Amino acid sequence: MPSAPPELSIEVEGVEPAAPAAVPALDFTLTLRAAGGHEVRSLTLATQIRIDATRRGYGERDKERLAELFGPPDEWSRNLSSLLWTQTVTQVPAFTASTKARITVPCTYDFEVAAAKYFHGLEDGEAPLDFLFTGTVFYLDGDRLQAAHLPRRAEAAFSMPVRVWRELMERHFPGGAWVRLGREEFDRLYAYKVRHTLPGWDDVIRSLLAKG
Repeated sequence: MPSAPPELSIEVEGVEPAAPAAVPALDFTLTLRAAGGHEVRSLTLATQIRIDATRRGYGERDKERLAELFGPPDEWSRNLSSLLWTQTVTQVPAFTASTKARITVPCTYDFEVAAAKYFHGLEDGEAPLDFLFTGTVFYLDGDRLQAAHLPRRAEAAFSMPVRVWRELMERHFPGGAWVRLGREEFDRLYAYKVRHTLPGWDDVIRSLLAKG
């Protein structure tokens, strides 16, 4: 009779900015445990990370900054919802009983992305995250290599300090932010900059805001 696959539990232990790289990224540390000290030959771990926006409170300033996502405060009871952040796949090597693994999540300061708007909108505290795990675990049944899917209930909650996100963005965009523009809009802004002999893009924005 085939043996049952290892029962795995997964916890998210911490997060820190990834080592300096061309693009900003966060490293999440996972602890994986196999019940009964089973041996796992390898694990293909797919992770969906969602922002459970309903799991924390918000001050008035937060609500102002998050209005584009959730609307005015009197509509939050209807609009506050979970947001998809990202999906990633990690290969976990062989282990017995327990091991640690790292999920590296590329991050963006593109304000067309809902997750970037959310993290930027929080002044302090923690961002509530849900990690939903799927994938395939490989294990030995006698001398035969077997494979089994992770159960659908494999998930973990984690509260990410907002300061970690802010430190990461400050490292890659010191003192600034990033806004994506269409080519036509950029050409018009550039023509405005040249026409008014403005030295920098901050000067362009200040000039337009003053006229508004």
